[in-house]
Amino acid sequence: MSFTRISCQQARDLMTSSDGKLQIIDIRDEESYAGGHIEGAKHIHNSNVQEFINEAELDQPLLVVCYHGNMSQSAAAYFAEQGFDETFSLDGGFEAWAEEN
Repeated sequence: MSFTRISCQQARDLMTSSDGKLQIIDIRDEESYAGGHIEGAKHIHNSNVQEFINEAELDQPLLVVCYHGNMSQSAAAYFAEQGFDETFSLDGGFEAWAEEN
């Protein structure tokens, strides 16, 4: 299993084309998440990651967001290994997203 790195524009396109089925998770710390996040993103951390995996739709696309797009790559690889069919890492992370939006 592997993941795909995508740009902010590709993420917006995916949001549109997935008809609301794109699952977005934000792996930044709680304070950063509370300060702003992509609409609809769930805050995932060590204590709720297994619950998320158990409840998630593995056949629907998953976008992983971090600060700058570095940590999300290893997290996206992890989620792909857990059985998600399509897993994406946002290049530039939330910082890039906030700049462009």
